[in-house]
Amino acid sequence: MNDKPLLIFSGSSNPELTQAICDYLGMPMGVAKIDKFPDSEKIIKVDTDVRGKDCYVVQTTSAPVDSMLMELLIFLDCLKRASAARVTAVIPYFGYARQDRKDAGRVPITAKLVANLITTAGADRVLSIDLHAKQLQGFFDIPVDHLSASPVFVQYLKDKQIEDLTVVAPDVGNMKTASLYASALKAELAIIHKRRISGNLIECTEIIGRVEGRNIVMCDDMISTAGTICGAAQLVRQRGAKRIIAGATHGVFAGPALERLQQAPFDEVLVTDTIALPEEARQMNKLTILTVSSLLGEAIRRIHMNESVSGMFEEGT
Repeated sequence: MNDKPLLIFSGSSNPELTQAICDYLGMPMGVAKIDKFPDSEKIIKVDTDVRGKDCYVVQTTSAPVDSMLMELLIFLDCLKRASAARVTAVIPYFGYARQDRKDAGRVPITAKLVANLITTAGADRVLSIDLHAKQLQGFFDIPVDHLSASPVFVQYLKDKQIEDLTVVAPDVGNMKTASLYASALKAELAIIHKRRISGNLIECTEIIGRVEGRNIVMCDDMISTAGTICGAAQLVRQRGAKRIIAGATHGVFAGPALERLQQAPFDEVLVTDTIALPEEARQMNKLTILTVSSLLGEAIRRIHMNESVSGMFEEGT
């Protein structure tokens, strides 16, 4: 039980998601003003009394990544200096997550740098969804609650009652996730071998598993430039697949992603609202946006009440 009042604030990256979380919890959003000085420096003023309270800041660090990250850091510092009892950074999509190791000489590990910045700015804990690499949890010296959006996708796909279903892993790194989806959906499993030709060009060469005459679901943590997942879709269609559905927690949609998705043989593309999508993306006729507001709202409630967050997935919440 937590006797400290709960407050939820929104950064400017995705206020619609924050409002949906507050609606789930049946509470108003905390009031704060986010503004800029004439030289573009950001300033944040919290208009709700936070002294001694359990505060949560919802801020996705998507494009413009540096601006959204800096805003989050300022917000955390603001709440900490206003004597909040505990400050939790709710980061539905964690930018810089792919820079998690030195894969060449003289390059940074920016994910660790960002983790240090968030901690130094005043966060007592972090809540996120589908980090690009799970080991990022270890980059923080504070507690991290790492959620999976899989229950949201699994429920949506179960409701569609798709027959002859095969879950396809678009690359080897996605094998574990695909296996979990296949088990939850009682579907067959297949995997695609890919070869990276350049930074944004992928060649999918072979399939292990049965896709001919099957309906296909491909799930990943994000769609960035969409090269991998579109190449995978073209290959399974060439091998006789019927309906093809793509799913990704984070719709980053960088560079040529939207054009590629439109041209690829997808019947439906599923993403969540961890990232506020531009109107151009929302107008794509094959795109379906699923909400993670109840997932985050329930996690926030459990953290506030000192209950198990992992229990959400064990209980199928």
